Amino acid sequence: MTSGGRKTRRQFLEASLRAGLAFPALGLAPARGWPRRGEAPWDPALPDPDLQWRGDSSVGVALRAHPSVWRGADLAARPASLALPTPSLRSRFSDLPQHFLFEYYPWYHDDPWRHWKDLRRQPPFDISANHYPALGPYSSLSRQTLEAHARWIAESGAGGVNVSWWGRDRFEDRAVPLLMDVMRDHGLKLAFHLEPYSADHGHQYLSDVLYLLREYGERRHWDAFLLLRDEDGGQGPLFKSFRTILPREGRDCHGNLRSVPDYTADDEWRRQTDALRTLLREDFDHVTLLADSLDSRRTPAAGFDGIAIYDSFVRPDTYAAHATGCSAAGLVFSFNVNPGFDAVVARDVPAGTCYRPPEFEPPAGPIDWDDPVDRERAARLAEERIRASFAATLAVQTDPALANAQRGFLLVYVTSFNEWHEGTSFEPMKDAAALRPGERAFGYHNPAQGEYRLALLSSLLRQVLSPAGL
Repeated sequence: MTSGGRKTRRQFLEASLRAGLAFPALGLAPARGWPRRGEAPWDPALPDPDLQWRGDSSVGVALRAHPSVWRGADLAARPASLALPTPSLRSRFSDLPQHFLFEYYPWYHDDPWRHWKDLRRQPPFDISANHYPALGPYSSLSRQTLEAHARWIAESGAGGVNVSWWGRDRFEDRAVPLLMDVMRDHGLKLAFHLEPYSADHGHQYLSDVLYLLREYGERRHWDAFLLLRDEDGGQGPLFKSFRTILPREGRDCHGNLRSVPDYTADDEWRRQTDALRTLLREDFDHVTLLADSLDSRRTPAAGFDGIAIYDSFVRPDTYAAHATGCSAAGLVFSFNVNPGFDAVVARDVPAGTCYRPPEFEPPAGPIDWDDPVDRERAARLAEERIRASFAATLAVQTDPALANAQRGFLLVYVTSFNEWHEGTSFEPMKDAAALRPGERAFGYHNPAQGEYRLALLSSLLRQVLSPAGL
């Protein structure tokens, strides 16, 4: 695979057009919306575009419905070693930094406020986050902001970002060109994370992937689009999706059985994933399609190559057992590096809804966020989770008995660079002492050193990426 692809640009665009004609239901029909607020009690397990709320992942839905799908008694059968693996990754992957990607959110704005005001917040001092960013509440359309992000990412050693994408011609989509320009200038690449932008997002998968390849790959001559290499040097794009393998029905917190609005049948997924590979087999050595699921039966039946888990509640000590299950099903796997979970709490939730305040992860017992000692305790717990998840994901991905090593595949997502709502951000936050009085009044969880997460991750990546590294 060359940087420009095997087909000419015109041939690629013609192939994309033919795909749209062959599958009219997958791109030409109007997108179905989610149920309107007021039609049913608000269930936070479902996406809510009015609140820009993504809902539960496939893993979260499966956990509530069938805990045995991913939390079986055999999960301790292959405990993950917390020692870093010994094989030299640099000798196996010529593009090694690009195998480490930050989850990235281009959905913020400051005129008018966007995302910073979610859950009834009032920026600029009162924002929808438990940690106040070092840059303050910024716009994803600001070149100055993006330049700072790109410098931090490049200096960490990671090779790029996995962009949260919410459909064509939406805010996040319009933010991509400038983001790609800046990342390219810093030697960084972009991949895409397809989000639940409508109730029929699963039915739009083929046309969405072709759109991303056409607009941000072919038309830009692949200047910043990630074409990941495997160990043998084969090259191709990869796509991760959210809310992919879902049940047809589920029960809300009131016990009511409801249909899942964005359920997509496995055979419908398979029709699209097969069509993608047929259309693109002459353009790339491989196309890697990843689902956010731990269902080792339905995921391959739907035609996905593997799984990529987003949720921070899937703990590092379970990675090895999940990886074993994936390998047995012929799936590659990517388990994330994360600092845990410290999500902002919604205000003024109407009575009778299914909303419950999010739990801190990893479990820490009561935390007094007004106490500097407790804030530092929470930061140390986040550091422990970063170390454990980093070691566990590399251990399973380099285990010669498992699918990734056997197939020459390596991919580590870092959750996240800037998902400020969920408290997973590695983007630096303000030092606690630097918070202004107007900010301090809202009880932010900032510790003494606001860059601690990125600093730790950078030190771990240096061990892997250095010439004498793993």
